[in-house]
Amino acid sequence: MRSLRFAVIIASTVLFFVLFMPLPCFAADYQRTYWVLDHPDGSNRYQLTVSVTSALYDYYRNLEHNAPPYYITLDEFAQYVTPYALKPIANSLWSIYDDEEDFANGVLMIVHQIPYEASAPQKYPVETIVENVGDCDLFSFIAASIMMAGGLDVVLLYYEAQIHMNVGVNLPNEPRDARSSISYYNYNSKPYYVAETTGGNWEDGWRVGESSDQLQGASAGIITLEGAEQVSPGQVSSSLNALTSSSITLTLSSTLIIEGTTVTISGSVSPVHPGNVVTIYVKSDDSSWTLLKTVLIDSYGRYSCVWSPSFENTYYIRSSWSGDADHAGADSNTQTLRIIPQSLILIVIVSIALVCTAVILVFALKRMTAQPESPVVSQ
Repeated sequence: MRSLRFAVIIASTVLFFVLFMPLPCFAADYQRTYWVLDHPDGSNRYQLTVSVTSALYDYYRNLEHNAPPYYITLDEFAQYVTPYALKPIANSLWSIYDDEEDFANGVLMIVHQIPYEASAPQKYPVETIVENVGDCDLFSFIAASIMMAGGLDVVLLYYEAQIHMNVGVNLPNEPRDARSSISYYNYNSKPYYVAETTGGNWEDGWRVGESSDQLQGASAGIITLEGAEQVSPGQVSSSLNALTSSSITLTLSSTLIIEGTTVTISGSVSPVHPGNVVTIYVKSDDSSWTLLKTVLIDSYGRYSCVWSPSFENTYYIRSSWSGDADHAGADSNTQTLRIIPQSLILIVIVSIALVCTAVILVFALKRMTAQPESPVVSQ
């Protein structure tokens, strides 16, 4: 009997932790590795590891995309350039290179390693990195994003007659490593040297300033990047070393609240990274994942915020940490929050009041109609 009681206690404890304790989720769902050289003709190889959280991938995948039969103007291409999201890659590359031309050629080495596959509609760089396939415009979006994040002055070059896209990059000096006549386009009195993003030979592929015979002298539309994304909910993590895993938890102060009230969303990140940002995402049954809030991690690795849902609904909430140069990012477990409409609470209160009133009336009526007992006469 004592053993049975002990087993029940253990089982109850395990069940409590499974149901009520926050579950940490570990490293990112997607990692890609790319080779880069310290110089186009260099002998030192570096392996760059890029990590993308599932939450960040879902965020970009759920954004509006231009697709046939919808027409996309040249200016709209700029929205697919996301320098903030890819800035950690630029930071990693700048630890190798010491001039802008080598940096730009290093970026081209990365995109030359992504398999070519015709794609429609356009996609954001994070999507292309995760899905690991793309075509000229998708590769150009990645290259322009990293170059722009690294401080380079870049534009997109669109060749309408050839149905092709690549990147134009302005450099302080004419490219010295080009192996052919140098191709460039003038814009605002500055030369933008052609950076071809297609091609599967990363070690000996296109370099800045080089161009295919088909594009020599071809007319190109210049797409400036004022319309590029300025900020995103998160970033990829990037390192020239192996990325260590991390974890993040999420809890709700209540999983059931009344419409018009608030819920506290909290959790922790491990290892502790004070001052870093946690991104909280939310979706409902009839919507996709969207950004809810970004909050700072405190000195104990914790984060917290208060949210007041606008509508009665069922919501799904998760948080994400992007990682850093040493750690892969991580996504939390997903929590479900259900909102009870105020009208339902009012109906319940009124119903209870009516039931209580009815019970009181029934008892009162019974007492009024009850027959008095006959008195007992003693003999």
